[in-house]
Amino acid sequence: MEILIKALIALVAALHTYFLYLEMFAWTTRGPKVFKTIPADQFASTKTMAGNQGLYNGFLAAGLVWSLLIKNPDWQQNVSLFFLACVAIAGIYGAVTVSKRIFFIQGAPALAAIALLLFYSGGIR
Repeated sequence: MEILIKALIALVAALHTYFLYLEMFAWTTRGPKVFKTIPADQFASTKTMAGNQGLYNGFLAAGLVWSLLIKNPDWQQNVSLFFLACVAIAGIYGAVTVSKRIFFIQGAPALAAIALLLFYSGGIR
């Protein structure tokens, strides 16, 4: 179970690293191919805003990676839960305000990891 929990945390971190890349460095090139509901002419004017979002996604990814490196089991679990909760809340908010698809891409993996962390008595030791 420990391997599955760590793999889910790593997956969520990898997703947010990709979001960082997409929003900070590939917004005007790759962005229009990924976000098809946004008119193509809006990508240049929203580049700075997207970069800011990407930076926040990078902080979430960094926190999740950090949680995997913590040696103290209690701290590791608490830090993991904090950053996973941040991701889950962002995923739920995105689903309500932008697209339900965001929940499945962002929120569901974080919630799955949270559920495993809370219900697996051994934590991620």
